[in-house]
Amino acid sequence: MNIANVDLNLLKTFEALHDESSASRAALRLGVTQSAISAGLRRLRDVYGDPLFVRTGRGLAPTLRANQLKPVISEALDRCRQSLAMIDPQTPHYQGRAVVVGLSDDFEIAYGRRLMEAIAQRLPKLRVIFRQTHSQIVGNALLDRSLDMAITAGGFAERRLSRRVLGEGDYACLVDPNSLAPGQQGISLHEFVTREHVLVSSGGFVGITDEGLAALGLSRQVCASTSHFAALAFLLKGSQAVATIPGHAAEAIASLTGLRTLPCPLALPRYPVELGWLTQAQLDPMLLKVREAIVASFTSPPPSTC
Repeated sequence: MNIANVDLNLLKTFEALHDESSASRAALRLGVTQSAISAGLRRLRDVYGDPLFVRTGRGLAPTLRANQLKPVISEALDRCRQSLAMIDPQTPHYQGRAVVVGLSDDFEIAYGRRLMEAIAQRLPKLRVIFRQTHSQIVGNALLDRSLDMAITAGGFAERRLSRRVLGEGDYACLVDPNSLAPGQQGISLHEFVTREHVLVSSGGFVGITDEGLAALGLSRQVCASTSHFAALAFLLKGSQAVATIPGHAAEAIASLTGLRTLPCPLALPRYPVELGWLTQAQLDPMLLKVREAIVASFTSPPPSTC
């Protein structure tokens, strides 16, 4: 197929369909009719000789070929957007562009608002998309370009990835203050083991707390597990249970929900908080500015809640 015979606006249709998984939402995004999107999809199928998107109960799902094409097409469109920004480099705007930042919801809870503000200050009108990830899957997500960059506790060892340490994390306990004795400021290891626990884990069975207790010949009773830190306020309120989670998330959740943070009575290892990205993409000026904003968000003090 000769590029001279292809309407390059079809690439914008492809990108919108892949991102939105819906012809109606893609139409809203591009400011066109749904029939125009459907016509564009028919032409895209002719160009690439593939269905590209198939209808499912939850919308349009990309085919294998569409997933292979997505990073190539999005990179090409981003280059075009960069060229337009060069017209007025002193007052750049990023309307229509987006950055996808992978992170688990503990970082999103603790740092999400600060990231939004820092990025908006440096890159006006850029849309920030937070997407759930963790250290075991983040490398592949960066390599297949479903994420532009990610914040996790590791997972960037692959040679095609670059990383920067943002800080160091620790753990704290989160409880309903009504479950504590009057004036109680901490929790003993004995009480810690005696209480029921709520576990936050992608697997749902074993966490770092279990490993630390096992080293002492101890164990705990997990009454419930969840894959999302955001659920803890609802699971802990009114119970005697305790959750042991990263300290940044414990403080953020406690500040908004009335739960109490306590020092963890079990010695658990600290861990690095890292920012990772695909080395090949590091020259994109937009991504460089986003990384600057992320670094600033982690090194500056949190905003006052007073």
